[in-house]
Amino acid sequence: MEYRMERLSSLKVIGFERSFSVESAYDMIPKFWAEFSEEYLELLMMGASPVDEQTQAVKDYGVGQMGISIDDIGGNGKFRYMIAGEYTGGPVPEDMTVIEFPEMDWIKFRCVGPMPQALQKLNTEIFTEWLPNNDTYELAVGANIEWYPDMPVDSPEYFSEIWLPVKEK
Repeated sequence: MEYRMERLSSLKVIGFERSFSVESAYDMIPKFWAEFSEEYLELLMMGASPVDEQTQAVKDYGVGQMGISIDDIGGNGKFRYMIAGEYTGGPVPEDMTVIEFPEMDWIKFRCVGPMPQALQKLNTEIFTEWLPNNDTYELAVGANIEWYPDMPVDSPEYFSEIWLPVKEK
């Protein structure tokens, strides 16, 4: 696995969130992305002007550049997932959420290949192999970020990242 360590100052994100079960996440999260893309991204890519606060926020904050898993529901096999972008201030539209991560270290894993298969494979490797066998780092908070560049997601050369907030053991 290819990765690097990076210290990020506090990071605020804005986006749409839903709760998912761990068992169905690999099937249901891609459907969430498909709904989001159909409702917001396809219109913006065709050059349409935002017609409501949510679409304006998607455009202004780059919502869709990140997918964020947040494990704070209480350990019952469920977690929150956000389709998000970096929040820089301003009105927060109804049905959108803002979350702030404090300054901390993040390990950024490089992922190459078409979505969602490449990312799901790397995610499984990180959480079943790398993290349990790592003697130096543990999760700092129950969250991780998927970072996506603006390019065709079905390309074999598609490059994305998974970011884990870590602290030394």
